[in-house]
Amino acid sequence: MSRAVLSLGSNLGDRLAYLRLAVDGLSDVLIAASPVYETAPWGVTDQPDFLNAVLIVESPELDEWGWLRRGQALEQEAERRREQRWGPRTLDVDVVTVDGVRSDDPELLLPHPGTPSRATVLIPWLAIDPGAELPGHGRVADLLDALPANEIADVHLRADLKLH
Repeated sequence: MSRAVLSLGSNLGDRLAYLRLAVDGLSDVLIAASPVYETAPWGVTDQPDFLNAVLIVESPELDEWGWLRRGQALEQEAERRREQRWGPRTLDVDVVTVDGVRSDDPELLLPHPGTPSRATVLIPWLAIDPGAELPGHGRVADLLDALPANEIADVHLRADLKLH
């Protein structure tokens, strides 16, 4: 059995519909879906705000590469265009971690390298797995506690938005 944590983000078009596309596309393997959060863009800041969520998925048939391919297929279905690094996107599906696997392959870095410093991933992840650990980095709660308060405050729960 392979268990993965996937991070979702969208800041173009019907953002919630794109997140729901991912949830629907993974419904056969979905264990848990976080609430939806709204966050300011990171990296390239002159773009619309993001909706973010985290999913926990599980399958006996997929390894880390299988999770990457499933995420990429969902991005293609959402007609994602990769025109600018950290630029706007209809749907972003990041493989955060898979069963503690480590990978330094440029196509699939595991655990996802930005995770320890991204409240946009840590907060939704903790919402569905309070005891979560990021391999090689420790408890997700401790990683979140180490972030600047303003980065945590910039992640806003959107209780009015539901993934399913």
